Amino acid sequence: MTIQLDLKPETEARLIAQAAIRGVTVKQYLQLLIENDSQTEDWVNLLEEFYNNPALANVPPLSDEAISRESIYREGEDNQL
Repeated sequence: MTIQLDLKPETEARLIAQAAIRGVTVKQYLQLLIENDSQTEDWVNLLEEFYNNPALANVPPLSDEAISRESIYREGEDNQL
């Protein structure tokens, strides 16, 4: 598929610069952006599906103790002994 874009000069310059930083052509850079965006959308959909899963409605939240700094680091210290 071929797409033609009319970009502002400053937008074009940013695209060229970002592509150069990554060592790719502008075309390759735009393809990467589009592919990453679709992957992000897939992850968002998966997380929304997980979050809206009815089985999670009955899971109790973690206690304050379970997520406290002391509890987290104590567990790590116990593993080191």
